[in-house]
Amino acid sequence: MALVSLTCQYSSMSDETTQTFLWHSMRAHDARALIRFLVDALGFVEVVAHEQDGKVVHAELSWPLGGGVMLGNVGDLTSVPQPGTAAAYVVTNDPDALFERAVKAGAAVNDALHDTDYGSRSFSIFDPEGNLWSFGTYRGWVAP
Repeated sequence: MALVSLTCQYSSMSDETTQTFLWHSMRAHDARALIRFLVDALGFVEVVAHEQDGKVVHAELSWPLGGGVMLGNVGDLTSVPQPGTAAAYVVTNDPDALFERAVKAGAAVNDALHDTDYGSRSFSIFDPEGNLWSFGTYRGWVAP
């Protein structure tokens, strides 16, 4: 699974708005702890979190360069991927600083910061739930 940011600009009656139309989604055993990790260690921004009976049922976190994550506690849902089975690739402009921040926050390193043969500066870590997060400067192939 990859984090993909697709945006579309459209005009309403009085303004022009950019919206994200594809979100990476996941479930967690402890959504509140996962949100704190994604915000504190990786720089996501918590936009909204709806709770019911002390559990996060729906949260949205935005990524500064676009796109985001929707998540919540796993609860009784069986038709969604189980916690710890997600993987995402996220574009970052400063992988060195982000890697240092993630390691300082206690992230489990899967693949240390390195330069790839396709021109990206990349690394990957596991979050506390076991999901794999890859970060890099590669923005995807652009068709001629």
